[in-house]
Amino acid sequence: MADIKKLEALVVQVRRDILRQVHRVNSGHPGGSLGCAEFFVALYQEMMARKDGFSMDGIGEDLFFLSNGHISPVFYSVLARSGYFPVDELNTFRHINSRLQGHPTTHEGLPGIRVASGSLGQGISVAIGAAETKKLNNDNHLIYTLCGDGELQEGQNWEAIMYAAANQIDNLIVTIDLNGQQIDGSTENVLPMGNLAGKFSAFGWDVLSIENGNDMAAVLEGLKEAKSRTGNKTPVCVLLHTVMGNGVDFMMHTHAWHGKAPNDEQLESALAQNPETLGDY
Repeated sequence: MADIKKLEALVVQVRRDILRQVHRVNSGHPGGSLGCAEFFVALYQEMMARKDGFSMDGIGEDLFFLSNGHISPVFYSVLARSGYFPVDELNTFRHINSRLQGHPTTHEGLPGIRVASGSLGQGISVAIGAAETKKLNNDNHLIYTLCGDGELQEGQNWEAIMYAAANQIDNLIVTIDLNGQQIDGSTENVLPMGNLAGKFSAFGWDVLSIENGNDMAAVLEGLKEAKSRTGNKTPVCVLLHTVMGNGVDFMMHTHAWHGKAPNDEQLESALAQNPETLGDY
């Protein structure tokens, strides 16, 4: 059984990592990163079957692909805290020639990163390809991916969503971060997407919702339920309801912190709301 308190403590430390990364270079995307901290911690600490070490082929283990690559600060933090590379490498976030670029890349060979991402709308397609490869290799492990709600305004997603259902890609779990915010405002004001549960269902997917995506117990329960629904000839979609900027009062519920770093005073306030748990880098 998962140690919820331990996982929640890691979430707090991940929030600190996110804030410190973007503050150090006055650049990056804290809002969505903070909102997805519980998801990433649950995925890497509890849900995914992972092998020791890292290999690009990913044979014999579950794989994750990040579609909304701009939330790299949370991805890098959880990868480091999960042993993929040293935690103190987070100091190099967005530096020239660093392995930790603003959007994840592969040319520098960062453990845990299997595909460059950040050109939005492509993650589901990549994940489907990986899922089909698993099937061809008789590898029964799962493929997970995360994309933002604003990303679903990209047409390529819906081609991929149709394809996955038509081809019974049932070793795939796609999670949608539903925080209702994107760079230019709320998703409702930019381009409303209507009933996403109904749309995914109509496209032939098995859909479930996690109503509080910032509650660790709820996230774990929802992801376990999603995993239990794989292998039934339908892809699985998880609608993860999160709060942008979660855990930092002045960043929550607004698109203003989609891609803006805190200044010194704001960082101090944000860190005070998230006391150190495992040690800063």
